Amino acid sequence: MQKSGSSSSLGPGGLDLTQAFFRQIQRAAPPSPTKRHTKISVVGAGNVGMAIAQTILTQDVADELVLIDAKADKLRGEMLDLQHAAAFLPRTKIHASVDYELTFGSDLCIVTAGARQVPGESRLNLLHRNVALFKTIIPPLARYSPETILLIVSNPVDVLTYVAWKLSGFPSNRVIGSGTNLDSSRFRFLIADHLDVNAQDVQAYIVGEHGDSSVALWSSISVGGVPVLSFLEKQQIAYEKVTLEKIHKEVIDSAYEVISLKGYTSWAIGYSVANLARSILRDQRKVHPVSVVANGFYGIEGGDVFLSLPAQLGRGGVLGVTNVHLTDEEAHRLRDSAQTILEVQNQLGI
Repeated sequence: MQKSGSSSSLGPGGLDLTQAFFRQIQRAAPPSPTKRHTKISVVGAGNVGMAIAQTILTQDVADELVLIDAKADKLRGEMLDLQHAAAFLPRTKIHASVDYELTFGSDLCIVTAGARQVPGESRLNLLHRNVALFKTIIPPLARYSPETILLIVSNPVDVLTYVAWKLSGFPSNRVIGSGTNLDSSRFRFLIADHLDVNAQDVQAYIVGEHGDSSVALWSSISVGGVPVLSFLEKQQIAYEKVTLEKIHKEVIDSAYEVISLKGYTSWAIGYSVANLARSILRDQRKVHPVSVVANGFYGIEGGDVFLSLPAQLGRGGVLGVTNVHLTDEEAHRLRDSAQTILEVQNQLGI
């Protein structure tokens, strides 16, 4: 499929009407070459990819949005559907193609493509199929946009972020997994719901694997600047650890519940990834729990491993990892989570 996108040309001769509609003012200078043009490419036009694209458009994160997918007809349909909403959206040029050349010069490449698990298939076999798929995705992205930042959303996100890092040859700060950014949002929502406060006033992180071995950092949770657990202890308010574990389990089970009800997740991950894109491209230097190279943090050893830690994000990608205090139990669970991921990675031979 050839490149598809917006055009100012009309009529059988392809007449460019721009010059006819607008006249230059006198003594005007040409547009400044320093003006930043932000380009995002999204690979995978499925439910997740399109939710991300739609949210990026409504939040005015990019000047240009490129959609890449193997299914040409569906891809063109999605592009046209978004273009037809142009009157209601910030101005963004939208293109679509099966050819990765269209991603040339992207500031951020978001990868959502992944193989679907078939009935009876093992998670390891599914992972091997996704690795094979990534071998067709990551190298062309790196070739056409050698200075881009890769943001991996496909699952299992921690292992596939490691795979993308290896295949791209990029420095580790420019390869990021969406990780537990959404898990932490679910965590904040559940805590806010229990305390009847706004989730934006809750500071709470889920770290480690985006999966069953994730770790809830209860020791550092605060609401409105007040550390929750230490406040309860000072006020001699009793709480049971099983209650805390139940909330964490709700976080882990949240995606499964949504999938069982509607067949897939899309909107929450769309907002989560658009939020990450904004922090990166607008150099907001916000802290997000995302999947990064974790070697050397909290005693994590044994090889290169990506898992989620609270990291500061900006125009250079990962600017650093925050020095969040962990209890001995939390640090131990985090190391166990890292080992879980490493055991899977070691079976890939990459």
